[in-house]
Amino acid sequence: MITDAALADVAASLRDGRAEPSSYVAEIRSRAEDVEPRIHTLLEEPDRWSRLDREASALESRFDEPATRPPLYGVPVGVKDIFHVDGFPTRAGSDVPPEALTGPEAAVVRTLREAGALVLGKTVTTEFAYFEPGPTRNPHDTDHTPGGSSSGSAAAVAAGLCPLALGSQTIGSVARPAAFCGVVGLKPTYGRIPIDGVLPVAPSVDHVGFFTRDVAGAKLAASVLYDHWLPSPQVEAPVLGVPAGPYLSQAEDVGREHYEEHVEHMERAGYEVRRVDLLDDVEAVNRRHDRLVAAETALSHSEWFDEYGGRYAEATAELIREGHDVGVGELREARVGRGELREDVERAMDAAGIDVWLAPGAPGPAPEGIDTTGDPIMNLPWTHCGLPAVALPASVEDGLPIGLQCVARFGDDERLLAWAEGLAEALPGVGGPSV
Repeated sequence: MITDAALADVAASLRDGRAEPSSYVAEIRSRAEDVEPRIHTLLEEPDRWSRLDREASALESRFDEPATRPPLYGVPVGVKDIFHVDGFPTRAGSDVPPEALTGPEAAVVRTLREAGALVLGKTVTTEFAYFEPGPTRNPHDTDHTPGGSSSGSAAAVAAGLCPLALGSQTIGSVARPAAFCGVVGLKPTYGRIPIDGVLPVAPSVDHVGFFTRDVAGAKLAASVLYDHWLPSPQVEAPVLGVPAGPYLSQAEDVGREHYEEHVEHMERAGYEVRRVDLLDDVEAVNRRHDRLVAAETALSHSEWFDEYGGRYAEATAELIREGHDVGVGELREARVGRGELREDVERAMDAAGIDVWLAPGAPGPAPEGIDTTGDPIMNLPWTHCGLPAVALPASVEDGLPIGLQCVARFGDDERLLAWAEGLAEALPGVGGPSV
């Protein structure tokens, strides 16, 4: 089944000739025709499959010898519709005319193409990567949200439509949908993956991230997408930290119960876990981040909103109007606060000898309905200070996935992914989606 195909396995089989890009595209098409009408992960594209057939055939002609094939040869990739992609309009889930949103192809998309990947298509995003949802549904239970704002990317990977998809995170738009959809989501250290060619939300905290089925796939994707990726050698087991205090109280009861079980699984697997008071001022951090996002979104959208403000959803328009009320001094303090929080978190790590924080991937399982994408509150502090975070599929509640975030020091992405494989193995996991 395509749903069981993981990126590293798919890429290896395409590179060594056990599968051909054209035949794999045909399998993906069959899968899409079965599930896409129920989950709505992709933007419509009338000639998608003929285009992909042409591009797959061109790859096969260009790289007829396995030894010459690049690392993502023939791999179909979903691209969140705030990334500019040559040949595709950028709509960003909005009613703003796409010709107003045009721009050069995103650097990360060029990198994927150079690595041999095929663009499966644009994936559904909330409006301008904020909170107004699109039509995407959770593949584990279509009565529930897949999360947002990278809704289509997370759901497409979970449903087996592509083994890799791009997303972005300004608050919790990679980690939360990864948790809700039961896939791996990586938010890098701030700035480690270029954001050139991506529609901005709040550039001080915008991150390009991605989704895969497992950690092995995330490591392969990172080796392609990161600037200056250096594979980590064998590393000792990390010391794990529990951020005790008001931060964890933000989770729902069921989310905290699963989180404590996840921690217990780590302890039973032999990991040392230390509980450390952290984020005592989390309400202030939340407020600072929200005001920063509002202010920078207002700046990013100043021209578009002036001309097309009547076409914006109310939630996005309200954010922009709030941003107009943020003064220069408050914005400057919010930006400075990112670095101060990072120093506080890493100082606590140093004092307690912690390598990786464990945190809930979301307050609980995916909420029912698709009129909300859930609350990113559990992701916010780690995004604010730009630390690398990987969301792992951890457990299940009534058929819905529960995720676990693992957060490391700034710039420690290579070791985080090296550790993440063992951490994932210690967890029960979530199984495949129902679609």
